[in-house]
Amino acid sequence: MSHYLFLSLALFTVVDPAALVVELENLKRSNIDVRGRLFLSDRAHLIFPYHREMDKAAETARGTAKIGTTSRGIGPAYEDKMARRGIRVIDLLAPERFAEKLERVIAEKDAISRAAYGHPLDTTGLLEQYLEIAAHIRGLVTDTCVLLNKALDNGESVLFEGAQGTMLDIDHGTYPYVTSSNATSGGVATGLGVAPTRIQGVVGVTKAYTTRVGSGPFPTEMPDLDAQAVRERGNEFGAVTGRPRRCGWLDLVVLNYAKMLSGIDTLVVTKMDVFDAQPEIKICTAYTHKGKTITEIPADVETMSELEPVYTTLPGWMAPTPGIKNVKDLPEAARNYLKFISERMDVEIGMVSTGPERGATIVPKETKLAGWL
Repeated sequence: MSHYLFLSLALFTVVDPAALVVELENLKRSNIDVRGRLFLSDRAHLIFPYHREMDKAAETARGTAKIGTTSRGIGPAYEDKMARRGIRVIDLLAPERFAEKLERVIAEKDAISRAAYGHPLDTTGLLEQYLEIAAHIRGLVTDTCVLLNKALDNGESVLFEGAQGTMLDIDHGTYPYVTSSNATSGGVATGLGVAPTRIQGVVGVTKAYTTRVGSGPFPTEMPDLDAQAVRERGNEFGAVTGRPRRCGWLDLVVLNYAKMLSGIDTLVVTKMDVFDAQPEIKICTAYTHKGKTITEIPADVETMSELEPVYTTLPGWMAPTPGIKNVKDLPEAARNYLKFISERMDVEIGMVSTGPERGATIVPKETKLAGWL
């Protein structure tokens, strides 16, 4: 069996084509050729500058109730998709049709912006800019549904990588403090056009602790000083915004929720080295709310904001872990930490990361993940 890695900007993803072109140019300058390796779905919806304008305006208008978006226009682009006025990659490749749709959408969005936020949208030169972008990406565009299903039919190994996390899922996360798409494994089927029966395994990924960017309930959030120490050791700053991530102890209620929703078969635990200098480590195993013990995720953020975590405290290992190549060589306390997680979740630990380098990973040979790799 041969192995392909498909980097596919797929149906559940909205795409900023201007940002994509910049990334392509950066790769070209590094002598990296993506032709035949990077594919862009013809059905993917596009982000336009007016989406970013409206994203920022909406976030400002929320005041203290801000969601904490990246202000990159993602949410407004999904709004247009669901309102059935979105413009897709396939439209961009047909100049006359694209011009007609863009003119119609701009008129509608401008009216909304004026009424809701009190200012017109700046769309000067937008048509010409995006037609120029079309020339750069035309060779990448294909029907990714057919591409992926043919690969599976031919016995290829296909890796689907999700974004965000369970608690940011539009349907199952801490609504409204969520992203605009389905971040659980079910998004593979609806977004990529691959039948759920074709998915042979699900790998869950968690840090050794919990982080969150933006607003929303966070029951296991650490006090400022502890969070600052973890943030600095783990370099926990938003990849897009640079904002400091909120840091907290590992939450097994959330992880079990993620396992249930996505059918996780094996778990990857990253950034173990961040706890190398931690004398004690807490793990949340349940919540209390108004005197009652809770082991499930409430549907409303109001209740979730009132939860008090129930912790089990484990001793830290106070020893360096980078460079270790075998789980058996980890400090005993580190192994006990992983064992506690595995037993409470009833799932194997398929990989452990002890640093940011590619080689700083441990994959036990007897795990499902080792077999898939």
